Amino acid sequence: MESVEAWLGAINNVVWGPPMLALLVGTHLFLTIRLRFVQRHMVTAIRLSLERAPEGRGDVSQFGALTTSLAACIGTGNIVGVATAIAAGGPGAIFWMWVTGVLGIATKYGEALLAVKYRVVTADGSMAGGPMYVLERGMGRKGLALAFAFFTAISAFGIGNTVQANSIATLVNDTLGVSVWITGALLALMTAAVILGGVRSIAAVCERLVPLMAVVYVAGCVVILAMYASEIPRALTLIVSSAFTGHAALGGFLGAGMKEALRFGIARGLFSNEAGLGSGSIISAAAQTKNPVRQALVAASGVFWDTVVVCALTGLVFVCTGAWSEGLSGAAMASSAFGHLPIVGPAILTTALMTFVFSTLLGWSYFGEKACEYIFGSAVIRPYRWLWVVGVFIGAVLPIPVVWSASDVTNALMAVPNLVSLIVLSGVIVAETRHYLWEGALDADAGEES
Repeated sequence: MESVEAWLGAINNVVWGPPMLALLVGTHLFLTIRLRFVQRHMVTAIRLSLERAPEGRGDVSQFGALTTSLAACIGTGNIVGVATAIAAGGPGAIFWMWVTGVLGIATKYGEALLAVKYRVVTADGSMAGGPMYVLERGMGRKGLALAFAFFTAISAFGIGNTVQANSIATLVNDTLGVSVWITGALLALMTAAVILGGVRSIAAVCERLVPLMAVVYVAGCVVILAMYASEIPRALTLIVSSAFTGHAALGGFLGAGMKEALRFGIARGLFSNEAGLGSGSIISAAAQTKNPVRQALVAASGVFWDTVVVCALTGLVFVCTGAWSEGLSGAAMASSAFGHLPIVGPAILTTALMTFVFSTLLGWSYFGEKACEYIFGSAVIRPYRWLWVVGVFIGAVLPIPVVWSASDVTNALMAVPNLVSLIVLSGVIVAETRHYLWEGALDADAGEES
């Protein structure tokens, strides 16, 4: 197992080297500029995201698509992912996670817009879309489309399955003493009960679960920050300063330079909000929407909630409480931080992680399923769902370093073809935005998709 970890670590250092970071952040910046800072339309995006009435062809409502996308995003990446980023890159990693999130709003917007524009209707009447269809129908690159679908299908078992199951099984074992085998079995049964019903079943559960879990977790963070209000200015100063200078060893923290803060902040930011991966746009393609821009705005609002709000609050809690400097990582750092809120803190963390994990398992099961359907056809859907359930159980007992490293590698590999499509088709994104957003036609119907 140690040799596997070392092998994955070596690959990780290559795929998350300067070229990948430049491509990801460069795409964020490029689209932000070309779209005239589309982030300024967040108020409109949030308003649209709260509307649940069907307004066009599709399988789920815009709100259902958003909550399913958020279900996949708001997971251990917002808690355990932030902790691992700080452990490896210091407090400065939080700054780069936040910057990646703000700029990534434009990328998420572009992904969703293209997904709706190039989506197709399958033989059973359901919608199918995402980067694989964008690459094939928008760019005529079937090979890249297949590559994206392949890496997505594989990555789903890392970022959306085994990582999630492993994190919650470890936390429940540490806090309650429950065997990881028992936790894995229960998670697998609960997952099967929902995903076997398809996307409508998944969306129905996510519409109820995601808002509740987010409110409870955010409330817990706010209470802790209120308790440590005097530490917030110092924490903010530390986060910003160490983002550009790194941070020397302190307490149990081994120290990290600016390079580590940048690398792990961006990598974990991508893991958290998935802007650049293209995975979230797969569910955006299933949304009932009048035109591509409306759903693009709804999808973009998800990055705001995921990274700009939830990840930022999590990072502040870790720094203000001093948990970041205790030599801990992952769920252990989170447990230490929330332990500062007497009695209810550990309960809030455990409940949040359990609901986050479960919702992420649901959202990513759909992403992986649609990727496999693109490659092999609809006959693969049922076997894939059962394989997903088995993966949940297996993931609960895997060593976490292997899981995290493998996820980082596959994330990078699926991001590349998606980012290429966004750059090449940026003119299409701008044209659609000009018509529906800048020229005031946001409420107009698109008619037949191209």
